[in-house]
Amino acid sequence: MKVVIAEKPSVARDIAKVLNITARKTGYIEGRGCAVTWAFGHLVTLQEPGEYDPALKRWSLDTLPFVPDEFKLTLIKNHGVAEQFQLIRTLCEQAEEIVCATDAGREGELIFRYILALCRCEDKPIRRLWLNSLTPEAIQAAFKDLKDGHDYDALYAAARCRSESDWIVGLNATRYYTVRHGQIGGSDRVLWSIGRVQTPVLAMIVERDDTILQFRPQPFWELTTRYREVVFKYSGQRFEQPEKARALLDTITGQPFVISGSAGKEHKEQPPQLFDLTTLQREVNKQHGLSAADTLAAAQNLYEAKLVTYPRTDSRYLSKDLQPGVARIMEKLMAIRAEQIAPLDLARLPFTPRIIDDTKVTDHHAIIPTGVRPRNLGDNDQLVYDAITTQFIAAFYPVCLKQVTTVDGVSRQVPFQAKGTRIIEPGWTILFPKKKLSQDAADDQALPAFSKGESGPHEPSLREGRTKPPGHFTENSLLGAMEAAGKFVEDDTLREALKERGIGTPATRAAIIETLLRRDYIQREKKQLRCTDMGRCLIALIQDPLLKSPEMTGEWEENLKKIERGQLAPDIFMAGISGYIRSLIEHSSARRLDPARWGSCPLCGKEVIKGKRAYGCSGWEEGCPFVLEAEHRGVTLTPRRIQALLQLRILPQPVRIDDEPRILILSTRGLIMDLRLPSADRQKTLVKEDRPAKPLVRDNE
Repeated sequence: MKVVIAEKPSVARDIAKVLNITARKTGYIEGRGCAVTWAFGHLVTLQEPGEYDPALKRWSLDTLPFVPDEFKLTLIKNHGVAEQFQLIRTLCEQAEEIVCATDAGREGELIFRYILALCRCEDKPIRRLWLNSLTPEAIQAAFKDLKDGHDYDALYAAARCRSESDWIVGLNATRYYTVRHGQIGGSDRVLWSIGRVQTPVLAMIVERDDTILQFRPQPFWELTTRYREVVFKYSGQRFEQPEKARALLDTITGQPFVISGSAGKEHKEQPPQLFDLTTLQREVNKQHGLSAADTLAAAQNLYEAKLVTYPRTDSRYLSKDLQPGVARIMEKLMAIRAEQIAPLDLARLPFTPRIIDDTKVTDHHAIIPTGVRPRNLGDNDQLVYDAITTQFIAAFYPVCLKQVTTVDGVSRQVPFQAKGTRIIEPGWTILFPKKKLSQDAADDQALPAFSKGESGPHEPSLREGRTKPPGHFTENSLLGAMEAAGKFVEDDTLREALKERGIGTPATRAAIIETLLRRDYIQREKKQLRCTDMGRCLIALIQDPLLKSPEMTGEWEENLKKIERGQLAPDIFMAGISGYIRSLIEHSSARRLDPARWGSCPLCGKEVIKGKRAYGCSGWEEGCPFVLEAEHRGVTLTPRRIQALLQLRILPQPVRIDDEPRILILSTRGLIMDLRLPSADRQKTLVKEDRPAKPLVRDNE
């Protein structure tokens, strides 16, 4: 007998239908020498510490770090899991061959291999069904091309390393910081949840919010003039002092304006590339405000409805073997997109390197529609389907051709310049009538014809402005920052080059954001994501910079990809993770206040010295502005509190401000912030959600 294990019941039913297997049993479908069964996503997970040793059920610093010599597996404790697993084990024991039909990716491989391991059927022959879509044609083709299951051993190794490293870092760091710092606010009920990926993402948000808090707007002045209803900007830098700007304004006031030259240049704006999951999530969030998690859920629904290809992909390209099928998909889409597809010559579609590139397709190609006609879609599903389909069609449209004109002028030797853009051929942009082109709004003015040497009166003016801080993260910008390991860039090419160092994977980034929201470390304010007092407090508590480092987490993710490609031994990666967590706990436990010094400056790192009225940076002569007053909102900071703030960046024992207990934090940008502690009810809620119902055991501090 051959046993096929799918990830979900709906996928199992699709596979059974294609294979003409029709006899429905409890938990599986059988016929023609096959049994098609299913998991419910993850059925098997890593054991908790208390399952290795009952003494580890209690949280204590004495038992940290805990890294098992060999990780053990257990069933997830959800309704119906044990019964379904027992059925799968019985089928696998009877099987001559087992086919892995879980999602074709890292986590799908982990789901299958963990089931196989707990069934103790790892020695059975295994095959791999690799699906890019769930259409009958795709399922039939994949079954004709079944792979040896062990061809994916490296993918499983990477998945297992991801699972075990998250367990090691998350469990040990969460227990350490909860036991060590859980009494902040006089309660032992606060759980500080740490994650290998979630904590650096939180640190990025806190850092951005601190930057905005610290930002002090600086005035500037811009010199412009209006000639023939066209605004010309001064060609030099904008002015930081008004005197120089006013002097130039006085120089040109009442003087003629002369056109010194003009030049026109055609600019081609290429069609958009196909979507990977992250760019899909970013675009839908930007245009419609849909969260990353909701976009992924909609894309998964569309995949299971056979409307689009596999969504959890990090590629924006198609492989060459898919090229012949694109025209057929376009023909099927004509029923719903005739007006958009009609201008295309389906016999001569432009398969440029921006669309077809085998070297940039690994596990899965870009997300594209399958051509199956949608029916009765929900609002989110319809919105995401429309985005994927329009992007797919637009990728084959002509370029957008623009005329960019630059006109130079001068008045009393003071140079000015004006720019204007005119659309010659809209090309692909006609499909996105509400989407703005990537151009400066000031360059969007219509320009009349100018002649070199022409002259006339003009209207110079001076505008005062103020610098603005960076914007708070939105899901769009945060996904971009996660994709580029914190180096958020708009340029697609540069972001592609940095993708190897991203935080998380396309499939997990939405879940990371939702986890931070659920744990009350960040909150949504309209489209913005902002840190809460809880989130800022956690980042202040964590002294180890690597635990908060996007670059370090990006390096770990890169190493996981190397394991996938067989370029790095799993044991080497896991040894590094184990060594890191041991070092983190050892160094964090050894950290004490040094009574012989005040601490280091949060702005430049130099030593802080005590002055007559305040504490300041010893680098003040070099221009460091850091000063710490001994009074904060009516609270007198004792010398020991000053040392705690400067050395630990946080005052663990709360002070009362406005008759409320507050935690004082010295941020990396030199700010003192007093953070409101979570209410007792909220603390209990967080503990109930995230922590085993066992009492914490505290150290002697």
